[in-house]
Amino acid sequence: MANEILTSREMTETDRTAIAAGPLSGIALMRNAGSGIAQAVLARYPQALRAHILCGPGNNGGDGYVVAWLLLEAGWAVTMWADAPPRAGSDAAIAAGECPAPVRPLAEFAPEAGTVVVDALFGAGLSKPVEGAEARAIELCAQSGVAVVAVDLPSGVSGDTGKVLGTAFKADLTVTFVRKKPGHLLQPGRCLCGEVELCDIGISDAIVAKAGSRCFENGPDLWIERFPVPDVDAHKYRRGHVGVFSGGPSATGAARLAAMAAARAGSGAVTVLSPGAALAANAAHLTSIMLRKADTLVEAKAFLRDRRPDALVFGPGLDPGAATAAFAVGLIDAAAGVPGALVVDASALTSLARQPAAFFAAARRPGVPVVVLTPHEGEFARLFADIAGDEALSKLEKARAAAKRAAAIIVFKGPDSVVAAPDGRAVINANGTPLLATAGSGDVLSGIVAGLAAQGMPAFEAACAAVWLHAEAARRFGPGLIAEDLPLALLPVLRDLVTSTAERS
Repeated sequence: MANEILTSREMTETDRTAIAAGPLSGIALMRNAGSGIAQAVLARYPQALRAHILCGPGNNGGDGYVVAWLLLEAGWAVTMWADAPPRAGSDAAIAAGECPAPVRPLAEFAPEAGTVVVDALFGAGLSKPVEGAEARAIELCAQSGVAVVAVDLPSGVSGDTGKVLGTAFKADLTVTFVRKKPGHLLQPGRCLCGEVELCDIGISDAIVAKAGSRCFENGPDLWIERFPVPDVDAHKYRRGHVGVFSGGPSATGAARLAAMAAARAGSGAVTVLSPGAALAANAAHLTSIMLRKADTLVEAKAFLRDRRPDALVFGPGLDPGAATAAFAVGLIDAAAGVPGALVVDASALTSLARQPAAFFAAARRPGVPVVVLTPHEGEFARLFADIAGDEALSKLEKARAAAKRAAAIIVFKGPDSVVAAPDGRAVINANGTPLLATAGSGDVLSGIVAGLAAQGMPAFEAACAAVWLHAEAARRFGPGLIAEDLPLALLPVLRDLVTSTAERS
């Protein structure tokens, strides 16, 4: 299966298109879905032998009725629970009619320890808070600690936003169909899904493609063909040159982290552009990284003219005041012709919140480098206050709206980082880890983005790859990680990627 992510609307349209195209009818797809769920339950809980199936009135409940009779056939004891029957004439009603198990009122549901609860109440299209008997059932399952297998999504989790509507199951296993939905990857949905198993119910990739999704789960398959591998005859400047702007004497470490990350990501040359007052501090810590004085925009322009870097990092360790924002606006124009990207992070994002319109206008001018903004939640709220405050929007929708407004690639960081481009493309990252919640890790991420972009990787793909690499390096390193460990922790991940690239060619 491919890695598109489908919204609830796109999944509904995919189902309709598949049924119209044949040969599978709606009830055939439902039977396939129920079969996949039943197989997952039997494989995961071979010793349980008893299940409670909670069925809603829609197609999610229909899947539950199929699961019930398949578990009965497998010799399990099955109890069905529902608050309302399926709509007459629907596929769910057909499935309910085929299920021999009697149905008891959901209000009487009481799970016993050691049983498996199959949550087939609501699917990805839930749009209102869960309450009443359904909310009571969720609470009882949480109190009893029984195993929960969710059909499509844990009931109470929005398929489009990952937000909890009222209350929600915390599943041990979620079985979904055709493609994942945003709610499987966006928090808190991601944490409530447990393990997510994707089930093929017979809908082809060609049918899915007709939905026109432009959102994907981030991973190497998405960008590995654009991942830079040096040619045999490459020299250091052909491997890309990154310039990283440094803060003052007491704030130089962030730039050095970004610079080292750019070098580890494969950039052949990296220069730290330092205020004169911080030259000694930077020089004391740099070896292979070059150093150049750049107190003013004039000096920065001289560097750009003389050395023609391929990508820039601006923000780590800088003062968050108005002068930094003015420098950033001027730097966009000065960097015209830089082929890779201008990565803007950290204090520069806070400073730009003072005058975002001027920066966004500069980013739209022809000939300027692609701008990549990498805000965490607080920085995003300062820079895009109205978008951040719109509770109707998912994190994915917020990132897309910000990318369009800023004419920039947005890396909206967090455990569920979203990368969005102005043209509507987006990815949701799935390998995030709390190990990255350490000072300086964002500076490393900025350096990786710039290092990849400097080597010719398109900026959007470079940002996607950097987010995945950053998290994968942290996951492999494990507990005890600090930001200084990350550049070196990239090495085994990079080796594996380069090896897989060589095997493809």
